[in-house]
Amino acid sequence: MPRRVSMPAADDLFRPTTEQPTPPADDEAPGGAAAETAASTAGPRKPSGRVRHDEKMTVYVTSAELLAIEQARLRLRSEHGLAIDRGRLVREALGLVLGDFEERGGVSDLVARLTAEQE
Repeated sequence: MPRRVSMPAADDLFRPTTEQPTPPADDEAPGGAAAETAASTAGPRKPSGRVRHDEKMTVYVTSAELLAIEQARLRLRSEHGLAIDRGRLVREALGLVLGDFEERGGVSDLVARLTAEQE
């Protein structure tokens, strides 16, 4: 008689790795999308960290840029005890740059570097 093995469902395998916030009650969030936009601009931008990402973006870098990212990752591990992958490092850096841009606008480091690059 063949024996059937019980396997977990896909929902069990691909469950969220962090606690999902509960949606606010209707009386707590007047304005809907406007309130969400205001909340996203308040405070510093935070990267997503270690969660399952549904979107993907391919970025091409030079070999020198890739080497610099890898060296930064290794320094973070050896000097600070932070074992992160390259994707997490890039998301953190992106969060810093976009947060600075949201706070400072036209005088942000991002605008200064992009402006200097075009000249």
